[in-house]
Amino acid sequence: MDTQGKAIKPEDAESQRALKQQWRRTALARRKRTSIEQRREAGRLLAMRAREAALVRPGSTVAAFVSMGSEVPMTPLLETLFDMDCRVLVPRLGAGMDIGWSELDGIDGLREQRNADGSVNTHRPQEPDNAADGPEALAEAELVIVPAFAVDEHGFRLGRGGGWYDRALTHRNATARVIAVCWPWEPTDTTVPHEPHDIPVDGTLTPDGYHIVRG
Repeated sequence: MDTQGKAIKPEDAESQRALKQQWRRTALARRKRTSIEQRREAGRLLAMRAREAALVRPGSTVAAFVSMGSEVPMTPLLETLFDMDCRVLVPRLGAGMDIGWSELDGIDGLREQRNADGSVNTHRPQEPDNAADGPEALAEAELVIVPAFAVDEHGFRLGRGGGWYDRALTHRNATARVIAVCWPWEPTDTTVPHEPHDIPVDGTLTPDGYHIVRG
């Protein structure tokens, strides 16, 4: 269904998928123009904005993610969660795109994921050594923080592709807030290409601040 409740035809869904790929390419090209210094500062500001907006309740369970590539660095925000005595869950992909979560005890617990030949897999984020829990573990989180290339006023987000988070979010607690992290220029007034399975987020968090998109 689309945002007006109309059924989306298969050919329209294919068109939306093609648009998503085009949007991702454009977003990646823009992100690659950021410098290492800009990314480092963006990560610092992201954590500061989360504190200013009081997004996190001390001692709560938060499902977050480990940034990679040109994403806004998540390390400062993860460290803030630890400072607030939060229980932090991060994705554990396992084989293929299986849904799983691991508890992260600290930044030092993250490990690079490797290919069969021993080389670092640059297409997957770092993961903890801790054992993986199933998709139902997400129901324990009262705040879910996800990556995004774009977010529109309806809360539709453009993700990394593959639908991992949309499948994962079906297991979230009904009262949990879902917040998308992106660069300041990525929230948009233009409707993000989306499909029936795409789950909207409740707000965006950028280095410029927190913004509610669905209240």
